[in-house]
Amino acid sequence: MAIANPNIPEDVRAVAADGTQLRYKLMELSALYPDAIALGRGDPDLATPAHIVEAAKAAMRDGKMGATPIAGLPELREAIAAKLRAENGLPVRFENVMVTTGGQEGLYLVMQTLLDPGDEVLVPDPRYTSYDEAIASAGGKMVFVPTTHADAFNLRPEAIEAAITPKTKVILIITPSNPTSGIVTEDRLRAIAEIAIRHNLIVISDEIYEKFLFDGWQHFSIGSLPGMAERTITLNGFSKTYAMTGFRVGYAAAPLNFIQAMTRVKAATTGAAASISQWAALAAQTGTQEPIREFHRIYAERRALMMRGLNELGLDYSDPRGAFFLWTNSSSTGIHATELAYLLLKEGRVLIFPGNAFGENWGGYLRISVLQSTDLLTEALARMRPIIERYRAQG
Repeated sequence: MAIANPNIPEDVRAVAADGTQLRYKLMELSALYPDAIALGRGDPDLATPAHIVEAAKAAMRDGKMGATPIAGLPELREAIAAKLRAENGLPVRFENVMVTTGGQEGLYLVMQTLLDPGDEVLVPDPRYTSYDEAIASAGGKMVFVPTTHADAFNLRPEAIEAAITPKTKVILIITPSNPTSGIVTEDRLRAIAEIAIRHNLIVISDEIYEKFLFDGWQHFSIGSLPGMAERTITLNGFSKTYAMTGFRVGYAAAPLNFIQAMTRVKAATTGAAASISQWAALAAQTGTQEPIREFHRIYAERRALMMRGLNELGLDYSDPRGAFFLWTNSSSTGIHATELAYLLLKEGRVLIFPGNAFGENWGGYLRISVLQSTDLLTEALARMRPIIERYRAQG
């Protein structure tokens, strides 16, 4: 589906093939419309739980502001390891955990430590394009593994095996997924683990959205399977689960030798994550988990509202099994997703990211987040309706 509308500004056209730059450009344009409703970014809009904020204040009051070890605050690393053992079944200890300056840095450090130039990484498509940048910066090569709407964007083991070459080093798994909100189900993960062992491959498992699954779906960590602990790097963090995006605390769990190597790379780049943020993360991990349950309830309500609204607009979407997004098929409008996103912003004052911001093959999709109040979601749907209906009628 080509971009044909002559009213699309040249600066938007110029970045349409670069997912990250396209998202940045649309966010930049949204600043021109103060009343725009943001359904693009994936930053939780809910308040960070009070006990976490208080822990950050207490750290400052008590003078706990000095630098921590590069790999992170020992108490936090132990708390994360305990969580991974108890909830995810990962056989990890304190020394298998590194605290990173957000999940983005964790991904970057893993790729810098792991990849040699020319190494191939099997990447689900569509995907969040920060993976592209992290892999390219280390000299790696992405090999895309197709996923489909009909399969709820679940990874197919046979597609992974078909993509393996002598240069393949890594299988990247993102479950739940950004942007599709699909998950990789336990049966598929077990089959993928067998492939990884048979071909001696490393698995990077990004599980940042693990706490937000719906309709009875359950999270499963591939690193818990026999033979996988020694070849799995698990990425996670506090940003999504506890609405702590600005605190910038993520983590990686991996074999000891890999954590040691990552620590050397981190020492040469950012150093340790901010100590105050780490004390806050410790309170998040060890304190009450009731806020997560309340967040889940709120997101489920918003998700249901948006699903009803899209149904009424006649827009299909893939089964949103986890995370905060609805991966919406917009092809019935007859125009490219970049055009539609631009028009929704300019005419409807609704910021939504087009599917090609998550892979060049997805110009017929929109990624719609539910990170606004129900009132604003209702208003956004009302603003979208005349634009969607106009272009569908023209088609």
